[in-house]
Amino acid sequence: MYEFPSDGQKAFLVNIYNKDVRAAVKENRSHNKYRDEWADVQVHEVSAVDEKEARARMQKRYRPENGFVIESVSPELS
Repeated sequence: MYEFPSDGQKAFLVNIYNKDVRAAVKENRSHNKYRDEWADVQVHEVSAVDEKEARARMQKRYRPENGFVIESVSPELS
């Protein structure tokens, strides 16, 4: 999913997990749609103008109504 930053954009690291998968794994079962790895924080890179846009882009792909939780968004250090 990573896109190289273009003019005016920066790279951001987004820590995200799925709360429904996390709950299922704690009960020793698997989620019916997402892999068990989503119980742990996944780090994704996204290009955006600012943190707000980076968060919005990730929420569009990983929707909160599907259990995804963005733990943090931070600029990638070069």
